[in-house]
Amino acid sequence: MPEWESAGQPMTIYLLRHGIAEPARPGAGDAGRALTDEGRKKLRAVLKLARGAGVRPKCVLSSPLVRAVQTAELAIEALGCETQAVQTAALSPAGAVEEVWNEIRAHKDAESVLLSGHEPQFSQLTAYLLDSPALAVDFKKGALVAVEVGHFGPHPRGVLRWMLAPKLAAG
Repeated sequence: MPEWESAGQPMTIYLLRHGIAEPARPGAGDAGRALTDEGRKKLRAVLKLARGAGVRPKCVLSSPLVRAVQTAELAIEALGCETQAVQTAALSPAGAVEEVWNEIRAHKDAESVLLSGHEPQFSQLTAYLLDSPALAVDFKKGALVAVEVGHFGPHPRGVLRWMLAPKLAAG
């Protein structure tokens, strides 16, 4: 059995960066920025491929920012999930990856979890989940990453299963 595995059921963690959002309006906060039509279209293309690959998370966690919540809702619909998105401050743009790991660990009984959030947190989180802090990840808007973890100790040691960039879905 590889070192990263445990005797328990592994979990697949899907990281879905929010889609293209409208620009910030003068005097309006960043939190209220919604997805654009182009952002929704590109997300749907990525999610269609993901659904064809059997992605159907049991739990969906989202940043409380509008564009991430909308991304999570699109994912739930497109992937045919039987759950609702749970907003968590850990996935706010300034959230620490350790806080996100603790949130994931709170849902360790789920076979799979999808997180909807932001950069640079998702690049850092991918490296953290893979126990590779120096890893650089180019996490485009609308990209989807799958990491499998086999234990839920204080520090994850996951395996990268795949990454789907929006350009690959734009065929």
